[in-house]
Amino acid sequence: MPLLYHHPFSAASRFVRLILGEYDEEVELVETMPWKRDEKLLLVNPAGTLPVFVDHDGVTASGALVIAEYLAETRGARMGEVKLLPENVGDRAEARRLLHWFAVKMHGEVTDYLATEKIFKRLMTIAEGGGSPNAAAIRAARANIRYHLQYIGWLAARRNWLGGRGLSFADLAAAAELSVVDYLGEVPWEADETAKAWYARIKSRPSFRPILAETMRGLPAATHYADLDF
Repeated sequence: MPLLYHHPFSAASRFVRLILGEYDEEVELVETMPWKRDEKLLLVNPAGTLPVFVDHDGVTASGALVIAEYLAETRGARMGEVKLLPENVGDRAEARRLLHWFAVKMHGEVTDYLATEKIFKRLMTIAEGGGSPNAAAIRAARANIRYHLQYIGWLAARRNWLGGRGLSFADLAAAAELSVVDYLGEVPWEADETAKAWYARIKSRPSFRPILAETMRGLPAATHYADLDF
């Protein structure tokens, strides 16, 4: 069975897990804390970063965007179509642009700040970078998420899904980022009802169920987090 080295509150890992769920692909999850030196992780990815996918034949793909493309080629194309990427080359370019927007830009401006300050620092020792949350980083994330949420709403109001007519990597990347932030109750859903309606739709997909079921000891999810009609 393929392996996925991941962390439950890594948005990049969640993105890959959503793809695997949409492809109905079973995988063995190997939970890893990337801030600790992990020899098993370093053997498959010398960079020591998550996520890492190790296929049943030993082929290894490291990094969420690389894994997404690998899975599209090996799983999405097995029935003669590349599910989660549009058929038209221009539409595929747009889906990939949005994938990068959410997985890189939104992550760097919102999710990474909140996950680090409010989740990961709780699990780290002082030597690993743990300690009190950085209030300035949290304020920056809270300011930045509003325009990302508005952009999602703008896209959702004009298309069936964020990347176009069909569900794509763009939707899964955005949803993965939001899911981590929403666990913390840090998404101002009242700021954009269209974005909220889009998220409710994707949150209701079977691929999302395992993610919504995960919790962290000592840090309960926001009360609406697993509610499909929030």
